Amino acid sequence: MSETSHEYEAEYNTALARGLSISGEDKTYFAKGRIEWLARCLNRLRVAPLTAMDFGCGLGSATPFLLDLIKIKSVIGVDVLPASLEVATQASDAKDAQFLLVDEYEPAGQLDLAFSNGVFHHILPANRGEAVNYVYRSLKPGGIFALWENNPWNPGARHVMNRITFDRDAIMLSACETRRWLVAGGFEILQTNFLFIFPRKLSWLRGIEPLVSRMPFGAQYQVLSRKPYLNG
Repeated sequence: MSETSHEYEAEYNTALARGLSISGEDKTYFAKGRIEWLARCLNRLRVAPLTAMDFGCGLGSATPFLLDLIKIKSVIGVDVLPASLEVATQASDAKDAQFLLVDEYEPAGQLDLAFSNGVFHHILPANRGEAVNYVYRSLKPGGIFALWENNPWNPGARHVMNRITFDRDAIMLSACETRRWLVAGGFEILQTNFLFIFPRKLSWLRGIEPLVSRMPFGAQYQVLSRKPYLNG
């Protein structure tokens, strides 16, 4: 890994840790929690994806959880930042993980699952439709798209983003906006859930989060959608 990439990784992790520190948790807690929730959703749908894309993969923190918790056999991470991809490639010891620039991967309707976390608030509204289409074209008919974003209705989420240098200028999306973008892009909405309500000091309350996940309380939300099957 180059010295520049080491510096980039250190700066990124420091900024992220500063923002997340108010929750009492680190980035691994949230990365694992997102994939655990997605795995539960897929199990309920009786869907067992084997191939996946991490759209806007960053440093590749989701990759080991996609492989271990969902049992994905092949992961493609795409991003626009070469420094992020260099870090992700060096950090991953999985033979079945590949990290590419967005322009280097040509969508071909071959993937079972797409995952994205905290990416669309960095995409200008005028370009979000194009990003949704990129994911749509990457998925097989019946493929699942799990799009995670920070909840603008949650004061804690806004406070965290204000503490993170690379998030301060982001344009947050509500769950309603995200669903509209997905529907406009041809996806069928399956469900929306809000997670990460309680900080670590109130962790004894986390057991009720699944029961209230339909309410817009959590710091993040997942909109789960599907590319329609060819027959309908």
